[in-house]
Amino acid sequence: MRVHPEVDNWFGKKARAYLLLEGKNAHFASAVFYMFDVIRSVALYSWRQVDYVIFVRYFMGTAYLPSPLHLVAYNFFSSVLPKSEAMIFLDLAPEEAASRIRENRKELEMFESLTSLKKIRAKALSLTRFDNWVIVDSGKPMTQVASALKKELFSKEFATA
Repeated sequence: MRVHPEVDNWFGKKARAYLLLEGKNAHFASAVFYMFDVIRSVALYSWRQVDYVIFVRYFMGTAYLPSPLHLVAYNFFSSVLPKSEAMIFLDLAPEEAASRIRENRKELEMFESLTSLKKIRAKALSLTRFDNWVIVDSGKPMTQVASALKKELFSKEFATA
């Protein structure tokens, strides 16, 4: 499983550092380093023979870009990078996301205010119209979310077998 930005490489560490800053320059720098972090992960992991590869914030990372650049970037990256048959978007109300972030973080990133979370969620949901995204409500109890994920993954697995 890869979470972007990842902390096991220089690009991911730089992206994370810029996410803790404010301003347009930090926003741009975080996006550039994030992109290289994702490309690095694809180069290192997409060719490996494994049952499942899970990338967190893979294509949906483009929702952090300003409009309408997020649409252009999403369509570009989804045309050149590998895609799964199981494209799952774990949706969460911004208020719940903000609450979870506050519980689990010492420092907030530039996009983790309630206002930013609302904007990014709206952009990410708009991107789900491309490709075959399945939207799962991750505000439900963990057992229900896990059940929905298993159902989706197994339906894709057996459909291609």
